[in-house]
Amino acid sequence: MENLDTSMDIMVQAARAAGIRIMNHFRHGIDISREAQVKQKGPDNPLTKADLEANETIQHILQHFAPDYGWLSEETTDHHDRLKQQRLWIVDPLDGTKEFVQGIPEFAVSIALVEEGLPIAACLYNPPLNELFTAIAGKGSRKNGQPIQTSRTTQLHRAVCLSSRSETQRGEWDPYKDEFTLMTTGSIAYKLAVLASGRADFTFTLTPKNEWDIAAGELLVREAHGQVTDKDGSRITFNQPSPRLRSVLATNGQLHPALLRRLAAVPLNQDLR
Repeated sequence: MENLDTSMDIMVQAARAAGIRIMNHFRHGIDISREAQVKQKGPDNPLTKADLEANETIQHILQHFAPDYGWLSEETTDHHDRLKQQRLWIVDPLDGTKEFVQGIPEFAVSIALVEEGLPIAACLYNPPLNELFTAIAGKGSRKNGQPIQTSRTTQLHRAVCLSSRSETQRGEWDPYKDEFTLMTTGSIAYKLAVLASGRADFTFTLTPKNEWDIAAGELLVREAHGQVTDKDGSRITFNQPSPRLRSVLATNGQLHPALLRRLAAVPLNQDLR
């Protein structure tokens, strides 16, 4: 098996190369719906030329480096051969496509290396802000090479929660607006990186996500001394037959018990596929 530091170098190379292709299309503050060739894969689930170009770039680099690893990406047909692999790449080439199209710099290239169900290396890159987040299991999390860690806030009513822009627009965050401070942010992957860096205290979604949305950010948060579980408090394991996740709770660790209690009786949201 390859050294994880070497794997991380390749992951960073792939993320930055994908970022270059994405930025060829991005226009800060300008909606590019027409130029981006936007298609809808499903309700509230756009696909652009930039998604596909970034996926092509990442896949070429990673699979050339480790052709025997499994592969799971949002923009590639899923093959269950990956379930037989000890290690696999889990990739979202552009998480936060809606923000990308709208000219909002809240999106990310997300790459995770998973071994026996758990992330062991993570790379998450926000190209317009040039923010590179990395983590290796047991070695901590970093932003642009500098160590980061989650906040130490201990009370929900004093906490800052990263809320989804689309979920906010659908009214899903209305019940919480008087309980803690909400900071609307695009891309669940990017939210997890922001949380890991201590700029907010927690985030959660009761609307289904996918493994590629979460895998890199999960390790970033954990290695920054935070915690990530599902709504029942169980750790999320990856490379499952279905990559669909019903809920995700991520906190600085201090707030996790209180958040689990707060959401215990809250029903899960509808799957929007």
